[in-house]
Formats: sequence, C-alpha cells, structure tokens
Amino acid sequence: MTGARKLTMAQAINTALRDALTADRSVVVFGEDVGPLGGVFRVTDGLTRDFGEQRCFDTPLAESGIVGLAVGMAMNGLRPVVEMQFDAFAYPAFEQVVSHVAKFANRTRGRVRLPLVIRIPYAGGIGGVEHHSDSSEAYYAHTPGLTVLAPATNADAYALLRAAIELPDPVVFLEPKKHYFLAEEVDVLAPAPPIGRAVVRRAGRDATLIAYGPSVPVALAAAERAATDGRDVGVVDLRSIVPFDDDTVCAEVRRTGRAVVVAEAPGFASVASEVVARVTERCFHHLEAPVRRVTGFDVPYPPPELEGYYLPGTDRILDVVDDLQWDAT
Repeated sequence: MTGARKLTMAQAINTALRDALTADRSVVVFGEDVGPLGGVFRVTDGLTRDFGEQRCFDTPLAESGIVGLAVGMAMNGLRPVVEMQFDAFAYPAFEQVVSHVAKFANRTRGRVRLPLVIRIPYAGGIGGVEHHSDSSEAYYAHTPGLTVLAPATNADAYALLRAAIELPDPVVFLEPKKHYFLAEEVDVLAPAPPIGRAVVRRAGRDATLIAYGPSVPVALAAAERAATDGRDVGVVDLRSIVPFDDDTVCAEVRRTGRAVVVAEAPGFASVASEVVARVTERCFHHLEAPVRRVTGFDVPYPPPELEGYYLPGTDRILDVVDDLQWDAT
C-alpha cells in the first residue's frame, strides 16, 4: 500500500501537522498568524477550520511568550508545535529556548520532559529583507538538550516532523523556506527515517559533499556538473544536525578520501566547522586533502539584491572541489 502523492514542502508539513493533530489529541499548533490565515507561507492552512481554535490558534506577536507558553503546556501533558514565522524572529525567544526548553530534563533529572517542537522557516533564497532570512542553526546545535533537524526534501519534511512531534524531548525543526513551494513525490505511508541518520543522496568515488537543508540541492547540482568534468562526486544529506550521524558521513569520506562541507550560514564557529572537525578527527588517515568548507560569508545576511553573491552556489563549490589536491594521488 502506498500513500504517494505530489506535494510541495509547505503541503507536506501541513499534512504532517494535520496527521499529528488527528492521531493525538495532546498535539496543539500555535504561533503568529498560523490560525485562520494559515501562516505567512500557508503551511498551517485549514488547520483551525478543521480542528478548531483550541487546537490551532494565533498568538500575540511575542516570540518569548510563545515559547514560554509551549514550555508550560509541555510540562502539563500537551505536545505543542509552535511556529516562529521567520528565522530571525526567533531571537527574542532564545532565552526561553536556552534556559528552559533545552535544560528542563537535565534540571529535573528526567522527571520533567518537554515534548515540544519549534518550527523555524529558515535560510535564504527568497529575497527576504532584514530579519526575514538568516541561518541560525549553530545557536541551537551548540545548546545541549535540543534535537536539531534540517530536512532537505519534502518526504523528509513530512516524516521527520511526524517523528519530531512524537519525541519526548524538544526539537528545533528548521524548514528551508525557499523549498516551500517546490513539489515532489511524498509517500506519507513510507517508514520514517530514524532521527539522527544521514542519507547518501548520491554515491561518489572521488569526493564527498556534505550538506543539509537548503544546501543539499545545490550540492547535488554541483555533483552533476562535476561529472561532466570526469569527477565522480557524492552527496551526503545530514538531515539531522543534532544528533549527528558520524557513521554514515565518515564511511563516505573514508571511501572517497576528500570532503567539502556546504552550508549557507557564515563559516566561523559554525555547524560546518564542527562537521570539518569531526570528519578530520575520525578520517585523518584516509584523507587525500584537507576537509574544506563552502559557506556564507562572515557578514550579516545581505539585502535581497546581494543574496546571490552571499549564498554558496555551484561555481563556488566546484572551485573548492578543483582545489582538493588531485595531483597528490
């Protein structure tokens, strides 16, 4: 039996929320404009109509209050799923996330768990103005107590969100907003991938590109172009930033001997930096060249007309691939 159908990522996430609300009465969805409007990206379209204002409702424009409310609900038996509307809008809630969401289980020695999901439309590619495009994953990944997921495909957006809602502990769910309206085949009945498991999107022989979220399609496009130059480049999609799948990533790097990490966020003290460190530590004797990064620049996210210069593209990736000491072998 299959549940495959063509869905945009926004529709896939909407379907995941709808199915979770149907399956579990303790699930509630709330945030800014997620009610009758259906969210600024229409991800929650129809949920208030179909489940009522007790299950999907609007909140005041106060992100700290939204997350604080979710903490109280989760402490009292509900499973809140909250939306931050835009990545950089989440910063006023950061104190709640770091001081309470991430620490309650540890603080109470596991007696109080917080089964809540913080959905964050994130990263660039939509020509957003200030505060409407950012790559904030390193803040969350650096905070012990949080699971941090970054799906790149519509199928993973559905399956990983369903799995995240069922976890007993908090999840930051990063949704690449530039993918919201791209349609792909999604089988809602397919088994969900385990949280914390990366996937090889393209097997390669000569080098491995490691990416997550919005950078995965860019890495795949770069691998396709590299093939025209006679280089067989693979792509690993992390899917989960925390927990991190060392086994899958390192198996591919050990096989190819070369690796490039691709991410939109600035490179300094980033998730990309951590991936480079982990791969170097675990694969040192298999490497034919230093592990490299292709990231956003270490500047504030630029205005829309400069976005194309900031985001890692196929040309930048291929330039780094070309520089991987091919003459050394």
